[in-house]
Amino acid sequence: MKTKWLGPAAVALLVLSITAVGAAAQEVHDSQIASEIGRQVSRYPQFSIFDDVSGSVDNGVVTLTGKVTMPYKKQDIGKRVSQVMGVREVNNRIDVLPVSTWDENLRVRIARAIYGNSAFWQYGAMANPPIHIIVENGHVRLTGVVNSNVDRMLARSLAVGFGEFSVTNELRTDGEMRSN
Repeated sequence: MKTKWLGPAAVALLVLSITAVGAAAQEVHDSQIASEIGRQVSRYPQFSIFDDVSGSVDNGVVTLTGKVTMPYKKQDIGKRVSQVMGVREVNNRIDVLPVSTWDENLRVRIARAIYGNSAFWQYGAMANPPIHIIVENGHVRLTGVVNSNVDRMLARSLAVGFGEFSVTNELRTDGEMRSN
């Protein structure tokens, strides 16, 4: 049975339900691997709010997806994950975002707008802020976890008006994370 993890921001909120007795042992094993992978990614010192990594575990085979700002991050994360006990294989499908001064400036301006807003100060004070800002060729994608739908909508509204081509809001609430 395949176990998914949604990234470091969701590690603490992941709730698994195991129903089949025969699959339970493997599910627990894969869920433990997924939890440890989430911890390893969130503890990677170069992982920032401008990167987003998620993946799945199926019988010890890990598939990593997402986007990072530098090629070495893709390699380093893949290496860290491969060293997790129980991982048999890593399919590293993380994409590296194109180098662009425009995109970098857009990332910084949107991050300042969101984390500079008093409604998001508690998020910004976290060791690993949960709102990730992925910018690719002028298109913005917000990922991660927020406390409420109001925070999700406010974050999106703060991310517009900087010359971006589009904003996709994939932020999820705590409640949505618990129901998965």
